[in-house]
Amino acid sequence: MSGGAEFVELDWGGRTVRIEYEWLGTHTDAPLMVFLHEGLGSRALWKDFPARLCAAANYRGLVYSRPGYGRSTPRAADERWAPDFMHRQACEVLPALLDALDVDPRANPPWLFGHSDGGSIALLFAARYPGRCAGLILVSPHILVEDITLASIERAREAYERTDLRERLARYHDNPDSTFYGWNDAWLDPAFRDWTIEVELDAITCPVLAVQGVDDEYGTLEQIRGVARRVPQTELLELVDCGHSAHRDQAEPLLREAARFIATKDPATRRLAGAG
Repeated sequence: MSGGAEFVELDWGGRTVRIEYEWLGTHTDAPLMVFLHEGLGSRALWKDFPARLCAAANYRGLVYSRPGYGRSTPRAADERWAPDFMHRQACEVLPALLDALDVDPRANPPWLFGHSDGGSIALLFAARYPGRCAGLILVSPHILVEDITLASIERAREAYERTDLRERLARYHDNPDSTFYGWNDAWLDPAFRDWTIEVELDAITCPVLAVQGVDDEYGTLEQIRGVARRVPQTELLELVDCGHSAHRDQAEPLLREAARFIATKDPATRRLAGAG
C-alpha cells in the first residue's frame, strides 16, 4: 500500500487543485489515521513519523499536502487566505479528498493526527462532523490567537526574508513563496486577531489526546488546556524539553503515548494487534 507520492484532482470552490498524498501501511483492513500538517508543513516534511506511528498502532495512514503546500497546487497569484482558511480546509478540502480516495468516514471514521494549524483543522472537522471522526491526536493545536504566536510568526517572516529559510523550505514545497506568505499573511492579518474556535469545540464527541511542549514558541499550554475544558474526554500530555514540534523534539514519548491512547480507545486496534 505504501508507494511514495501520488496525486488526485479536486474541485475546490470552482477551481481544480491537485493534491499530493501518500498511503502508509500494508493492511488495507486496518483502521485509518489521517495526518494534517502544520502551517509550513507538507507530506514530505513529516519524514518518517507517520509511518512509525502507524506501525506502532497497527494502523494504515494517509498523509497529504494541502493546497498551497508541498507538490500540491500552489495558491493562485491573487489568492489571499481569509481568517476562515482553516475552516475551509476542514469542511471543504478534507471531505473532498476523502471522497476522492474512496474513504467513507460515515462507515469507517478515521482518526486524525494534526500538528499546529493541522491540529486546528482536525478539531474543526471533528466538531463539524462528529460521527465521522474516531479520535483526535493533536500536537500544539491553536484554538485562539495569543501574543506569543503572533510574535513568533513575525520572527518567522524576518527569517524568511533575511536568512536561508526560503531555500530550506524549497526542498519541500514547489513554490515556497506561495506556502510561506499564504500562512504568514493570514495569521498576521489584523482581521485574524480575534479568531477563535473555542465554542465550536463543544460539539466534539470523540476521544482526544492533546499534546504540547512546555517550551512551545508558538503558543502557551492554555491552547491544549482550553481544549480539555471544552472537551471533557480529552487527555493532556505536556512534554518537557519540547518546543512546537513534539514529533521531532520528543518523538519517542509521543509515539509511545499516542499508541497507548489509541489502544485504550479503539477496540478495533486491540483486535488487530491480537491477530498479530
